[in-house]
Amino acid sequence: MNPWSREMAGHVDEAELESEALRGNPLGDPHARPLWVYLPPGYDDEPERRYPSVYVIQGFTGQLDMWRNREALRPTYLETVDGLFASGEAPPCIVVFVDCWTSLGGSQFLDSPGTGSYHTYLCDEVVPFVDAAYRTDPRREARAIQGKSSGGYGALITPMLRPDLFSAIACHCGDSLFEACYMADFPKAVRALREEYGGSYDRFWEDVRTRPFGTRASDFELLETWGYAACYSADEDGTVRLPFEVETGRLIDEVWQRWLEKDPVRMIPHHADTWRSMRGVWLDAGRRDEYFLDNGMVAVSRELERLGVVHTLELFDAGHMAIGYRYPRSLAFLASIFFGSS
Repeated sequence: MNPWSREMAGHVDEAELESEALRGNPLGDPHARPLWVYLPPGYDDEPERRYPSVYVIQGFTGQLDMWRNREALRPTYLETVDGLFASGEAPPCIVVFVDCWTSLGGSQFLDSPGTGSYHTYLCDEVVPFVDAAYRTDPRREARAIQGKSSGGYGALITPMLRPDLFSAIACHCGDSLFEACYMADFPKAVRALREEYGGSYDRFWEDVRTRPFGTRASDFELLETWGYAACYSADEDGTVRLPFEVETGRLIDEVWQRWLEKDPVRMIPHHADTWRSMRGVWLDAGRRDEYFLDNGMVAVSRELERLGVVHTLELFDAGHMAIGYRYPRSLAFLASIFFGSS
């Protein structure tokens, strides 16, 4: 492969969407957000043709321009999307790249008084904007969502919260089975707070905002734990409630329960009709996933099996990182579903 970007057969429209849902959000993050829309080869040549759409969302700390990042000796995801459709390996789709970044790292694609109304932004602003501006097939049956990690979490929970919008998903190692993927980080956060910040998150924020993020080993685990709490267990006034005591790490049961209520594994049985109506469900994870999200994907799969939902589950030889080569596989799966085969 070439080490530099190449001319694309399709093209990417780069738009900016002024969001009323995000205006005045509690973190003061921008309410005007970039939005990328990939249009496949031939889009401009067939002005009457309409296309299915796939919405792509990112993992924790992801921001839109990262889709142009290149891993060593690999194409970017934009290039693999273009190559997939240019080669005819998959039927053409419109692919929508959505930014739901926050200054705490991410939004989990939920509405929360701790971060802002990112679920509303995605469902009630981005989807209608794309359908109005581009020749999508606007039916639920022609719309899917794809993501990895926290983006995989969003891909799992968004159709349950808005079953009118999405009929297929691809979830790459999405946050799930919360006791497996989150609890191990709680004692790490407690120790880092005690040893480096006198047990105070306020002192962490004062410190981390004065230097480049990531220059202390504990930065990410402290940011991540707080960021998830801001999404899962913030009070109506925006107060963030941690699910553990910062002095000991002992669980605070009523707060932890608020997290568990948002665990896809526990949500699925309450949305049986939605899952049974899905046209396609792709699940995968690396067998060596550092956050044990392979266990989470198996747990999601078991819940779907209990409901009689046809789906695919693949466990492959990898960890959590550097698995972008999996995305075009699930994208081809989704595209084929739209055109009547799998």
